[in-house]
Amino acid sequence: MIGAIAGRELRSLFLSPLAWVMLAVIQSILAWIFLVAIDNFVLIQPRLINMDSAPGVTDIVITPLFSLLGILLLLITPLLTMRLISEERRNKSLALLLSAPVSANDIVLGKFFAILVFVGIMLLLCLFMAVSLIGSANIDYGQIVGCVIGLLLLAATFTAIGLYMSCLTQHPTVAATLSFGVLFMLWIVGRAGQADADGPTLLSWFAIFQHQEGFYRGLINSSDIAYYLIFTIVFLLLSIRRLDAERIQA
Repeated sequence: MIGAIAGRELRSLFLSPLAWVMLAVIQSILAWIFLVAIDNFVLIQPRLINMDSAPGVTDIVITPLFSLLGILLLLITPLLTMRLISEERRNKSLALLLSAPVSANDIVLGKFFAILVFVGIMLLLCLFMAVSLIGSANIDYGQIVGCVIGLLLLAATFTAIGLYMSCLTQHPTVAATLSFGVLFMLWIVGRAGQADADGPTLLSWFAIFQHQEGFYRGLINSSDIAYYLIFTIVFLLLSIRRLDAERIQA
């Protein structure tokens, strides 16, 4: 049932212009930044040759590209998740879905994986640009793998948070606003913790992008993985509990 719900959600997403516009805009932005970064790398390459442990094309071109995609995901994921449950509730189809022989787990996970697949397409397009440099430059494949894993975990966290916010209201715009609020709070609170002169604090642990830094360097740290998994699982469980409560009330 999870696959069927995910497929239905993906079809609905691609039948709307929102998905295609997002893919076109994101790809255009990434392509432009990619070409600018390559041009800058070519200009500074003569100076890099004379440097010890000079950064390579992966550090200067590829990693910033994945980092930019992470920022863009913060902006677009709330728009992708805002209609997942709230639209069903507004159209009065949620009650029908909850009365069907399908569990809340299937509904939540199906919609969750649908958005994750869509984000995976964006990530794949970004990866194609990085792969296009193979043969013309020395690529750090471990660093690229780290970037991909980190962004998938980041996207999973964003999606789980957005999905839960969509469970709280019947208005997609309200769900998107709540998602933006939570994600920006995790970003700003983390920055406040990093600015503390006494060193890392509990606030800095909540910095959602700080846990990406290791992945961008090709370092896969279990604590960073645990951070994203905890947030993802908690918000998925909250979404399931919310739908179960509505089913009981119905």
